[in-house]
Amino acid sequence: MITEIHMDAVASFKQATSLVTDKKINLIYGLNGTGKSTISNFLYEPDNSAYSLCKKVLASSVPVLVYNQSFIRDNFYVADSLKGIFSLSKVNKEAEQKIAEATKKQEKFELDLQEKRNEKESAIQAFSQQKHQAIENVWSIKQTYAGGDRVLEYCLEGLKGQKDKLFAYLQGISKPASEPKKDVQSIRQEVEALKGDDAQLQQRLPTLSFGAHSVESDPVFGKSILGNTDSEVAALIENLGNSDWVKQGLSYLPESEGDSNALCPFCQEATISEKFIDSVRSYFDVTYEQQLDELAQLLKVYRAAFESLPKLISFTDHLFVKKRKDSIGNKYQLLMDALQRNIGRIEGKLKSPKVPATLSDTTGLIADFNSIIHQINSEVDEYNDKLKNRESALENLRNEFWQLMRWQYDQTIARFDADRHAASHQLNGLDVEIGNINAELSRARREIAEAQKQTVNIDHAVTAINAGLIDLGIVDFSLQKHSDNLYRVVRAGDSKDAFQSLSEGEKMIISFLYFCELCKGNASAEDTHAQRIVVIDDPISSLSHVFIFNVGQLIRSVFFKGDRFSQVIVLTHSLYFFYEMTDPNHDRREKTQKLFRLSKPSSGSVIQEMEYEEIQNDYQAYWSVVNDQSQPAALIANCMRNIVEYFFSFVRKKDLNNVFQMPELKDAKYQAFCRYINRESHSLGQNIIDMKEFNFDVFREGLRLVFEKTGYPEHYKAMSKCK
Repeated sequence: MITEIHMDAVASFKQATSLVTDKKINLIYGLNGTGKSTISNFLYEPDNSAYSLCKKVLASSVPVLVYNQSFIRDNFYVADSLKGIFSLSKVNKEAEQKIAEATKKQEKFELDLQEKRNEKESAIQAFSQQKHQAIENVWSIKQTYAGGDRVLEYCLEGLKGQKDKLFAYLQGISKPASEPKKDVQSIRQEVEALKGDDAQLQQRLPTLSFGAHSVESDPVFGKSILGNTDSEVAALIENLGNSDWVKQGLSYLPESEGDSNALCPFCQEATISEKFIDSVRSYFDVTYEQQLDELAQLLKVYRAAFESLPKLISFTDHLFVKKRKDSIGNKYQLLMDALQRNIGRIEGKLKSPKVPATLSDTTGLIADFNSIIHQINSEVDEYNDKLKNRESALENLRNEFWQLMRWQYDQTIARFDADRHAASHQLNGLDVEIGNINAELSRARREIAEAQKQTVNIDHAVTAINAGLIDLGIVDFSLQKHSDNLYRVVRAGDSKDAFQSLSEGEKMIISFLYFCELCKGNASAEDTHAQRIVVIDDPISSLSHVFIFNVGQLIRSVFFKGDRFSQVIVLTHSLYFFYEMTDPNHDRREKTQKLFRLSKPSSGSVIQEMEYEEIQNDYQAYWSVVNDQSQPAALIANCMRNIVEYFFSFVRKKDLNNVFQMPELKDAKYQAFCRYINRESHSLGQNIIDMKEFNFDVFREGLRLVFEKTGYPEHYKAMSKCK
């Protein structure tokens, strides 16, 4: 069954419109020029490039047989003889039994096949949804890194426009053996350093070099520096244990005993004697002074080395120190504190030479500080190398970026791979089952074809068509067998091909009877389809009213009631025939029939579903067009002429010769209306007007005057409101 016919961008279908149905019988009404033939030609030849934007949705694989002008041309106007029609004979009952049994198997296999195909389609759709979800997840890479500061956008070059392409690219990357060391921020910073305004060669940082390390291990600090032990006051100074205090007091001793008012700087009494002064001074001999000078020199050297060290700012101002600023500051401060403590200890030794002192060994602190400087310098060297080979470095960073993305999105990729494997396993299994069913189906069809070779003959079709002609009262011509598989139209007593001498109505009748037999029978001995869809386009277009009822009855009995036909689509321009084809029983009609209307406003042909109550006769249809200003000008004008002819010539039997002579219609603005509507004027060679002259309001006003001046104003008022 065809569930949808979608028409677009062909002939009068300027924009997309669709017929959607779930019924066996579908009746389509439309005036000439609205697109009926376009629909039937599409169904007759769907692969024609002219219908590239059109489509039909088939619920199952069933052949579609179309009766239209193209069918008539292909089967009658071009070929010298008709194609053979094969119908099953009842002579060979054994063959018939084989065909019946094989047909049952064929129907079962076709149902099984459709079931498996549906199952396969469901599996494909389920996997498609899983893939869509995975693709959407991965697409977040583009959404995250292609905007904002755009530093990493170059990594997605060529991958930003297609979701499938980005997903396939990430899927093609092998998962890293371990988690990448660099995070996105690190990669971003490196890229920015290579591409930003600061992208220039960087200087290496100097390492710290302290030239006074030997001072820290000098043995003098471990000694107790004492004065001359032979001095008379040596024992006293030793007992005091404070030679430093005594030495400081030397500067306060008088130069000689004779100095008046000289007090002892130690006891603040007048106890000073020449001998005491000499004894104190002799205690601090040359050796003592030399050792103090040595300490002072060591302090000077150590302090100078300390003060020559570079300041912390000379390191922290460097571009590559930013992320280690705190660490470097801490290590630098530890070193400075240790050096300053050592200076303090040297100064303390100078003040108290007797007291041993221990200086901290700062080599480890300097080495620790220099180790981080070496790390930074390694990064500087690496960066400078990258800058010298910028393109290669950026490509390496791009690879690192994608390695990181592959690691981060591994769960998505792994889930997709699992889904794909499961779907592939399921689809492979279904393909095997479908292949097996197809094999069985082919075997059943071969059985039918072999049996049909014994029963199929052309004579039954010829007999049936000739009987149909007689039923319609046509005895002037008939079908005659031409060869084993062909036949032609002949007149009584003449064996020549007489098809071209038939009237259009006769051609329509014979071609439609031929089509009916084609649908009931088989196009060839190999045709094994049990079901088919039939499309019939205006089968009464050239027939007189005598045959319209007969054709309607034929369609009902052969197609509407026939179990061989899963769907029937009938298109017609005649509302009478359309009404004849509709089932008057509401409940039956609701179950089996759907009604559609084809119209052609200025925007293009449109397919609309219609209710049974909307069916009008031809005369009402003309009025519905006239009352719709959006219809094409030529169609409105033509319908106005049909209204005038129908009403006055067939209904009221009025002579219109004098109507168009009325003074009101003599106005120049009504001349185009009069020339087009008054058929009498056609004899003057003015039967064609330029549609640029068409003015809807003027033509409507002229039509109103015709009805009013002939005495039918109420009829005009009533009909001008119908839609």
